[in-house]
Amino acid sequence: MATDALNDLTEKRRELRPLLSPHDPADALASYYALWHDPKRTQLAISRDSQGRADGFVVACRTGADLFRPLVTLRATDAGAVGRLLRDALVPNRAYQVIVPVTLASAVREYLDFQQSRLLSIYRLDPVRFQPIVNVLVQQISGADGAPRFQIESQGKVVATSGTSWRSPTFAEVFVYVHPTGRHRGWGKSVVSACTASLLEARLAPLYLAEKENKNSVRIAEGLGYVDTGHREFVPEGRLK
Repeated sequence: MATDALNDLTEKRRELRPLLSPHDPADALASYYALWHDPKRTQLAISRDSQGRADGFVVACRTGADLFRPLVTLRATDAGAVGRLLRDALVPNRAYQVIVPVTLASAVREYLDFQQSRLLSIYRLDPVRFQPIVNVLVQQISGADGAPRFQIESQGKVVATSGTSWRSPTFAEVFVYVHPTGRHRGWGKSVVSACTASLLEARLAPLYLAEKENKNSVRIAEGLGYVDTGHREFVPEGRLK
């Protein structure tokens, strides 16, 4: 990454800090991607008010989770600003995964064509409620990003795995996947428990995102002491109109 581009990104990150509350679960994901994601894989655009102060931003990041659809998140004071920011940052006809607070959902719908979307609830761990599960089947490995991952193997294949989608200096988002052959055995809960314990040891606040309709995922979260914060993320996948 060229020095000028890196300096420009650093300055934009400094400008937008007042728009985010890094210790608020509702801003945790946006704070990570806007402030901490790998600069080489981050594009950031800012809108400014009449006095030249940042009043909105959009960030587009290439992630290891999906090499073909950049992840996009933003903050804006009004629907018009949403449109300007998206047109500045997104390339027409390219697919994106967008994650925004549900309060911005209607504005995003005006500017994106998408076939599917999800509404995710943000859960935050209550450490007092957390009771770790000891399961000798759980193995710890290093993920592609070097962060620890926890998995259970059966008959030579991974049937349950949990790790983190991202880590900021304050929060980390836990993910879990359970193969159909490994369900209804408590293995998903076991690997999430191990991942959660690891995050607490690292002094990070674990977050967990789930659709309300996904009863199994919600059951895992609530069974380990994760509490619904009441915040919702709107997650469409689509293209700029």
